Formats: sequence, C-alpha cells, structure tokens
Amino acid sequence: MKSKLFKQMTWLFFTLVTVGLLQAKEKEKPEVKPGEIQARTYFFEEANKKMGYSLFVPEGYDKKKKYPLMVALHGLWSNHWQMIRYPGLTKLAQKHGYVVVAPMGYNSSGWYGSRGQVSRFSKPPNLGELSEKDVMNVLGIIRGEFKIDDKRIYLMGHSMGGGGTWHLGMKYPEIWAALAPVAPAPPKNIQDLAKIKGMPVIVVQGDRDGLVRSTRIWVAKMKELGMNHEYIEVKGGNHIRPAYEKLPAIYDFFNRHAKGKGRGKKSKRNKDGKRE
Repeated sequence: MKSKLFKQMTWLFFTLVTVGLLQAKEKEKPEVKPGEIQARTYFFEEANKKMGYSLFVPEGYDKKKKYPLMVALHGLWSNHWQMIRYPGLTKLAQKHGYVVVAPMGYNSSGWYGSRGQVSRFSKPPNLGELSEKDVMNVLGIIRGEFKIDDKRIYLMGHSMGGGGTWHLGMKYPEIWAALAPVAPAPPKNIQDLAKIKGMPVIVVQGDRDGLVRSTRIWVAKMKELGMNHEYIEVKGGNHIRPAYEKLPAIYDFFNRHAKGKGRGKKSKRNKDGKRE
C-alpha cells in the first residue's frame, strides 16, 4: 500500500514539475505583435551576453501560413533598430507579406565576418566571428519561432551590411533564395562569386558614392560568370538615398525568385533604375 502511494505521489510530483517547466518556458517566449516593429533580445552564449535584434511580423499573421523572410543587415556605426526603420522597409513588408528581422551583428562595427573572423585590432579579437554568428543565431531563432518558407529566405544589407550580404551569401548559399547588397563595402574574395553562380542578386548603387567603383567591378564579375543579376545604378545617388528609394525594386526582385522554382528572367535596368 505504501509502495503504491509512494509511486502515485512521485508521479504527481514529476507531473507538476513538468507542467511548471512548460508553463515557465511558455512565459519566456516573447510576445508577437503583428504590424509593429519589435525590439527583442536573446542570450548569445558565445559572447556571454544578451544581444538585441529588431523584428517585424506583418499584420494578419497566420500561424498556419508560410511567410517569406528578409534578413536586413545595418551599416557601419548603425544598429538593428535604425535598419528596420529605413523608410518604406516595413511598409513594403506589410504589403508583400514578409517577416523582416534585423540582427545587430554583435556591435555597430562587426562587419558580419566579411573582414575576417579574428583580428588583433578588433575588440574582442574574434569580433568578426561573433558578428557572423549573431546573424546566424537570429536567423535560427526566427526560423524556429515562425513558419518561414525555406524556399524564400532573402538577405539584404546596406554599406557594411552590403559587404556582409556578399560574405554570408557566398558562405551559406544553401540558405538564401536571393541577395540584395546595397552600396556594399565589399569583401576581398570576389572570386568566391563562382560559389553562388546560380543565385539571383540585385545590386543597388548610387553613382556619386565612392563605393561605385568597387561595385562596378563586382557587377562586371557577375556578368562574366553569367549570373542572373540586376544592377540599379542611381544617377545622382549618394551613399544613403538609394538604400531606401529602391526598396520597392528589391521586394519586386525577391518576389520573382524562390528556390526550386527556377531563377526567373533576367531584367535590365538603366542607370536611373528604370526597367528597360
């Protein structure tokens, strides 16, 4: 009798503990606020600190439906909450039904690993590694929490984030459906473009931006490789303005490209960004 009672009490104890843990875990999940920009954090184990990121989930979000995801990388000395507030970014995400996430990349000058994983000039020395890892961690969090269409995960970034887009796009080509480097500060490994020969890429660049010279070199290389790419060189465009003025073209490009459904037709644009 005592043995039976002990077993029942033990079962009840473990049931209560399990339910308590599940309820606690459920409470730990951040609230989802469709139609709003949310500031979130997670614990970055490799860095032993909390790391922030910004998230936008379109209004009317349906848990049963798959959504395209855009990962947006900020520029040098910027941050995730500035990036996700680029004029029109979330408005267009709502229009086209995208989830958008902007990681921090560890800090405002991490370069997402595009300048190397480790440097004695960096603080911490493995800044590049941590910056890259943060992006991939956040991507994993969003893919785990939301029903993301694995065939429609896109990467875009501005300036330093454009360099990060090149780097992470070439390093993890199996993830992305298309890339959008904007006014990119490019990495040095241009030959690695051959690794993403089959990936669609849209590049946006102002012709009055000092980075236009390097961008033209990368575009020429894509042309040499026969890549499906679209190049918008904005006449009179500086380093900043084209980044948000051409967001509609970026969404349009992404909407035409998904993994496993062909790479779409090539589209030519003139220097003003108008399709010919």
